[in-house]
Amino acid sequence: MTQAKRIPDLGSTEPTLEVPAAGGDDDRARARELRRRKLRRRIWLNLARIALVVAALGSWELGVNTKHIDPFFWGQPSGVWRQLKTWITDGTAQGSLGEQILVTLQEAVYGFLIGVFLGVVLGIALGRNRFLSDLLSPFIKVANSIPRIVLGSLFSIAFGFGLTSKVVLAIVLVFFGVFFNAFQGTREVDRNLLSNARILGASRWQATRQVVLPSAFTWILASLHVSFGFALIGAVVGELLGADKGMGLLIRNAQNNFSPNGVLAGMVVIGVIALVAEALITALEKRLLRWRPPQLAGDAGI
Repeated sequence: MTQAKRIPDLGSTEPTLEVPAAGGDDDRARARELRRRKLRRRIWLNLARIALVVAALGSWELGVNTKHIDPFFWGQPSGVWRQLKTWITDGTAQGSLGEQILVTLQEAVYGFLIGVFLGVVLGIALGRNRFLSDLLSPFIKVANSIPRIVLGSLFSIAFGFGLTSKVVLAIVLVFFGVFFNAFQGTREVDRNLLSNARILGASRWQATRQVVLPSAFTWILASLHVSFGFALIGAVVGELLGADKGMGLLIRNAQNNFSPNGVLAGMVVIGVIALVAEALITALEKRLLRWRPPQLAGDAGI
């Protein structure tokens, strides 16, 4: 039974007030019920996702077997599975599958980390400095409008077919998404907070570090969810343009050999990498944003 908390009514001869104490049996029961509901929803959601994937792959395989889908152009799930098994057990012409994954992952991670750092620093710097923002705004917009595949070709010429050209292309793809989020997050900071910080004697650097950066943090974290995908795209596109190792090279070789199953198998591996990275970024976000209220820190549902 929920215990009552006695509150004295000071300055009065009326009886002492009694209100329910927080954290009683009813609250714990509601919390347990909420956890059970969330668990049931997660289970049913995962089952629905698995059913959707099974239905799509089953329909695809059935379409191939009934001659409604041409496997020469579109491949088939069983062929993709056989290709993956071959890569895992026998390796590829360039080495083991794990080696190709590590090469692409290395390029993507380097591009992701450097692109995020540059995007955050320059986004906050231009967000805090109106003159620099107005000065560089047209140049940034022009640079952002350039097709990335053109830059990939330029980087391949300038830096060769090694690691550097893929990392630079990944940096460019990651940078703009993070930059615009950091810039907008900086501009959205409550001006009253900045004014109060200045009144209390905070320097410009202290206001940026203690007020602006925490306020823009959620904007920056939101950009990370798509940024690693862009880093992977940069690494794979760079490998498609020219490389001696990596998942992009496997996909390009499969394309040259008219093997849609090989192309799709490479896409499956890249998709798994992206899902694992997304799970890690989501876990990091939840850990860093534990201070937010539960209704704001919940899953977005996507």
